[in-house]
Amino acid sequence: MKQLHRPDLFGWSVFDPDRNIDFHSVVWVRDQGNVVIDPLPMSDHDRAHLKSLGGAEFIVVTNSDHTRDAAKLCAATGAELLGPAGEQDGFPLKCTRWLEDGDVIVEGLKAYALDGSKTPGELALILEGHTLITGDLIRAHEGGRLRLIPDAKLKDRKRAIGSVKRVAGMGPFDAVLTGDGWPVFRGGQKVLDELLASLTE
Repeated sequence: MKQLHRPDLFGWSVFDPDRNIDFHSVVWVRDQGNVVIDPLPMSDHDRAHLKSLGGAEFIVVTNSDHTRDAAKLCAATGAELLGPAGEQDGFPLKCTRWLEDGDVIVEGLKAYALDGSKTPGELALILEGHTLITGDLIRAHEGGRLRLIPDAKLKDRKRAIGSVKRVAGMGPFDAVLTGDGWPVFRGGQKVLDELLASLTE
C-alpha cells in the first residue's frame, strides 16, 4: 500500500479501464483498531502490509456500488462491517452497524449521508476535521479538479449539489480522498470550492 498525506493513512488502487481512472481504498491506522474504507481486492503485498499494520477492526462501505472486496476482507480479518443506513433494506452485505447522518464511526471519524446521488444515503466521511473521504458522488477524472458523477446517474441533481455544499461547508479540508479518480492531497478546500462554483442546479 502507498502512504498518503499523513503517516497514519495508507491506500491501494485498481485501474478501471472503462472509466480510465483509478479506484481507491483507504486505511486509517489507529492504536484502537484500523479502519478500512471501500476495500478493493488486495495483492499479496498489500495483504501482508495491512497485516503488518495491525489488520482491520472496522470496514466502512460508503455505498452499495463500493462493496468491492469488503466481504472477503471482513472474513479474513474478523472486522466489523459498517454500511449506509439509507440502503439497509437492499444492501448486498450483512452489516453489523448501519451509519446514519452524523454518526461517529470511531473517535475522530464521522459519517455524513448524502442526498441525490445514485444510491440513497451514500456516505461521505470526515477524518479529524481536515480530510474528506468520498465514495461516488464527488470524484476526479483529472488531477486537481473535482466533479460529480454524471447527471444520468444522479437521482436528484439539486439535492446532490445541496449535499456537496453542506459537506464543503464543514471544512476547511486539507485533503479530499476520492473513491474514484485522483485524490487531492493539498488545498482540498480550494478544489471543493471550485467544484461548487462550477455547479448549476
